Amino acid sequence: MATNNTAKNQLANKKNKSCTPQQSNNQVNTIQAYLKKMAPEFERALPKHMDADRLGRIAMTTIRQNPKLLECSIPSLMGAVMQAAQLGLEPGLIGHCYLVPFYNGKMKETDVQFIIGYKGMIDLARRSGHIESIYAHTVHENDEFEYQLGLHPKLVHKPSTGERGDMNFVYSVAHFKDGGYQFEVFSRNDVDKVKERSKAGKFGPWQTDYEEMAKKTVIRRMFKYLPISVEIQNQATQDETVRKDVTEGAESIYDQEYIDIPTNEEHPKQDEEKDRSAVSPEQAAMELK
Repeated sequence: MATNNTAKNQLANKKNKSCTPQQSNNQVNTIQAYLKKMAPEFERALPKHMDADRLGRIAMTTIRQNPKLLECSIPSLMGAVMQAAQLGLEPGLIGHCYLVPFYNGKMKETDVQFIIGYKGMIDLARRSGHIESIYAHTVHENDEFEYQLGLHPKLVHKPSTGERGDMNFVYSVAHFKDGGYQFEVFSRNDVDKVKERSKAGKFGPWQTDYEEMAKKTVIRRMFKYLPISVEIQNQATQDETVRKDVTEGAESIYDQEYIDIPTNEEHPKQDEEKDRSAVSPEQAAMELK
């Protein structure tokens, strides 16, 4: 089994062997061919307010913004896009969900992990029809903040109008249509414990969007108290999972031999027979028939 140190040593030795622009262009064209071929499948999975063309465009924008996704196995990439389609969430741009590369030490390839974002969690919760509003906010050291639990729960937050300082709490609140409410509060230490347990804790959205991930974390913890269906609860379990392809079920990232390699480093070079940059768009389309 590969280890973090072994993988990182291999990365250091291969730092200068990144893909050429031509290889990157070939891979972009190949992925576009797969997305086009899969469009009818995405369309069947998507809710009525979304369409496959838009999902494909957003997916390609996300992939171009993170070139490491070009090195991922295409079946897992298509599987992650299918997860986004089935949940009706848009990757990348608005924080509904993220596509994060992970090196699979068992398969010796990079797969794509599907991570639900803060706005995605809110969107899922609202679908229950029982929630009037749901939101989350970060609390900083110069804010006024007070909360108490017990028979008469209370939460008061007055953000500072000047320099707010570092984040030290995050909370979420849900107001129900029947007049009730629920709130959850995490300290920064609570959030960091969740971050440390996450295999994406050292990179990906935890590094680029820490406060958004903190909000997502406290909302997800509140899910067990919300009046939402089993179906929506199950949708939330798609978080931090990988699909080997569009037809297989999602597998938890924690059940696999994945190595948390930062996305700005090279993973160990794959075998030549797995060099997907050599696949033409026409061949990619043919493989999906």
